[in-house]
Amino acid sequence: MNQLDALKQFTTVVADTGDFKQLAAYAPQDATTNPSLILKAVQKPDYAPLLAEAIARHGTADKVELMNHLLVRFGCEILGLIPGRVSTEVDARLSFDTAATVARAQRLIDLYRAEGIPSDRVLIKVAATWEGIRAAELLEREGIHTNLTLLFSFAQAVACGQAGVQLISPFVGRIYDWYKKQAGAQWDEVAMAGANDPGVGSVKRIFEYYKRHGVATEVMGASFRNAGQIVALAGCDLLTISPDLLAQLAASDSPLACALDADAARGMDIPAVQFDEAGFRFALNEDAMATEKLAEGIRAFVADTVKLEALMV
Repeated sequence: MNQLDALKQFTTVVADTGDFKQLAAYAPQDATTNPSLILKAVQKPDYAPLLAEAIARHGTADKVELMNHLLVRFGCEILGLIPGRVSTEVDARLSFDTAATVARAQRLIDLYRAEGIPSDRVLIKVAATWEGIRAAELLEREGIHTNLTLLFSFAQAVACGQAGVQLISPFVGRIYDWYKKQAGAQWDEVAMAGANDPGVGSVKRIFEYYKRHGVATEVMGASFRNAGQIVALAGCDLLTISPDLLAQLAASDSPLACALDADAARGMDIPAVQFDEAGFRFALNEDAMATEKLAEGIRAFVADTVKLEALMV
């Protein structure tokens, strides 16, 4: 049995790509997209026709609405190839606007429904800012399920659990990147691998907290830099993995065991935590890594959204 098949015994495998033609080879349950992945895809010959079609059919719409149609078109194509859910991201420029995030999410769901896609097959991705979490809380009450992304801190995860969001995507690789850069020449790759990887440790802490306190929100590790990070999180609710790393796992027959144990976590001595807005903002501010990576992630998604819009001419 290869590592990918072994992983599927413990964890729901999700494909992290806009390149949906690669999905069949790995048979993921779900798939996730973001502006950067869609931008990368539409610049390939296989996917350029989707952008051209969106412009031809909806070219009289403004860029916001044209983008909505393009994202939903990609989502529909992906849903034709997987049995589960697709995550579609709200414009990162709305990350600090609760009402606008809710309105954009509702529009995306309306477009999916118009294509015959039930809302339970779509997760709306929202940045895990305070305003984004509040928007997700309102959307969940409407039956629109959410995936809180750009999540780097325990405080973000706790606030998402309190809000009753469907799923969170803690970013393993970007946490790893930050600590590696901070350490510079002192970084020991071997010593900081596996369970000692700071990104892996962050997800493990969130997973154990959720299981201990009965938080229903699903934990989906994301943003991996190497297969070792994935192996160290086997047993997490879900893991969203790039095609390159899916291929690495499928090509390896090294042993893979369950690393996270929900039953064991339920018996752990982990105190409950609550965050109001002031407490959340202070906790996030105290975490330099999370503060920096959240801001950087929003800026990067905005930049790629603007580049994608520039192609809509």
